[in-house]
Amino acid sequence: MTVRRKAAVCAAAGGASLALTFSLSVPASAHGSMTDPVSRVAACYAEGVESPRSAACRAAVAASGKQAFYDWNAVNIANAAGKSKQIIPDGKLCSAANEKYRGLDLPRTDWPSTKMSGGSHTFRYKGTAPHKGSFELYITKDSYDPAKPLKWSDLEAKPFVEVADPKMENGDYVFQGDVPARSGRHLIYSIWQRSDSPEAFYTCSDVVFGKDSGGNKAAGSDAPAPAASAPTEQRIADGAAKSSVQHQGHGARAGSGASPAPKAAADTAAEPEVNGTTGQAPNTELAETGGNSSTPYIAIAGAAVLSIGATAVFALGRRRSAAGGR
Repeated sequence: MTVRRKAAVCAAAGGASLALTFSLSVPASAHGSMTDPVSRVAACYAEGVESPRSAACRAAVAASGKQAFYDWNAVNIANAAGKSKQIIPDGKLCSAANEKYRGLDLPRTDWPSTKMSGGSHTFRYKGTAPHKGSFELYITKDSYDPAKPLKWSDLEAKPFVEVADPKMENGDYVFQGDVPARSGRHLIYSIWQRSDSPEAFYTCSDVVFGKDSGGNKAAGSDAPAPAASAPTEQRIADGAAKSSVQHQGHGARAGSGASPAPKAAADTAAEPEVNGTTGQAPNTELAETGGNSSTPYIAIAGAAVLSIGATAVFALGRRRSAAGGR
């Protein structure tokens, strides 16, 4: 074998190896939801997707379908890139403008809620696939009316908590914050913006300060609106097989509901979507160190180009060797 031919073979082998590396490095996504105070989606998942206890969660499941709540830890925007206020319209804050989660935007006075008081509070956010990033928490103004769709103007202009890369304890991000004084029913809105990707996650947590002046009776019932509970590790594990959320084995904790289990036909809306947008790749596979929902396809295309180039070099070497031998 001539030196030139050996070089061509090495180039082809190297290109194939690089192509394989690119094709196998399809990125994974981060996921999570607020569990103290409990987010709407987490509270409804904890109640049981098949037969929620509360009227609000039953209405949310009826509006969104069951799959949205089996995918409780994936209320996100793939390409938020710190522009949440510009890209999420009024009335769709809780769903992050994702049609799949439209039931979370229902204006009601009886959502399961967490008792809250002003002053220092320890916040917990379940990170089923941890990544670096920052949290911003906003609270509704005194004028907030839970019977109306949530608008950005209903929230205070600045977050009352801002924290980057908080510590994790038993699978939860844990951080402190001073909660502004309020009375009655309010809402805490969280934005988890990843720093290693443009992806961001969103939650709405219904809270009550003192007496529930926003309406402490479930619609059409004499029973008080229920207290919100976070999903237990057992509940998360039990629902993992019905989740369509994919982590590609990256960052998922044992018992987090993040196992790559087969999808179940629990609902007609089983496939993840990018905020109701058509013609785009699903938002469940995002770059660990940057990129967006199109990143896997770019990587694979790049690998293909490298492989084709290596093959061309190899073929050229063969032709030249053949010519020299004649």
